[in-house]
Amino acid sequence: MKQGIFKISENKKLVENVYRMVLVGDTSDITACGQFINIQLDGLYLRRPISVCDCDETAVTIIYKVVGKGTEQMSKMIVGDTLDVLTGLGNGYDLSLSGNAPVLLGGGVGVPPLYMLAKKLVAQGKKVSVILGFNTQSEVFYEQEFKDLGCDVTVTTVDGSYGVKGFVTNAYPNDYTYFYTCGPEPMLKAIYKTSKTSGQMSFEERMGCGFGACMGCSCKTIAGYKRICKDGPVMQKEEILWED
Repeated sequence: MKQGIFKISENKKLVENVYRMVLVGDTSDITACGQFINIQLDGLYLRRPISVCDCDETAVTIIYKVVGKGTEQMSKMIVGDTLDVLTGLGNGYDLSLSGNAPVLLGGGVGVPPLYMLAKKLVAQGKKVSVILGFNTQSEVFYEQEFKDLGCDVTVTTVDGSYGVKGFVTNAYPNDYTYFYTCGPEPMLKAIYKTSKTSGQMSFEERMGCGFGACMGCSCKTIAGYKRICKDGPVMQKEEILWED
């Protein structure tokens, strides 16, 4: 984990209430797809954890949804503004288990961390399928960006206004070797029950500290409770014990 000051070089609205922000600064502690950063905002006590969408040597890209005071404040920031950011948080995805034809399933703002993962898997020569789930057509984002990487992309919408009607679990490819996913807990639970292979799940959770000190974001596993911020946010399918 590293703390640094980052400068905003982009803060662009993608769809209603969803924005992409590019932050320029020291990204050397971001070492795995699926990690997150934790942003300090003026006047707010707790930092805001946001998944990493993409990263290079000089900048990190995040995509966030306006859901409260913190993200609303972020949406009003402009190019040149600076933010105090903790980087390199969380464990990230393990790419070595993917096999030759992994499928990536993302729901809503669970889509962004799958982008950097897809990029890495494609670079390894994998045949990557991506399923993006949204409520309706007006919420769809990053379909073309995944296609531009060379992924086979399917979009699902709950109301059937675009793509396949239903949920991401209605659109599994005919054969896949492994799955990676990120999204709301009901979606993760559905994938847990319907997936035919092993896989990794990234949990979205409200956090206090973001680096394992407060135990405020614990998840029940076969090895006891694990902290989503420190031991996760990525968990193996087989280790998760779902609460009824």
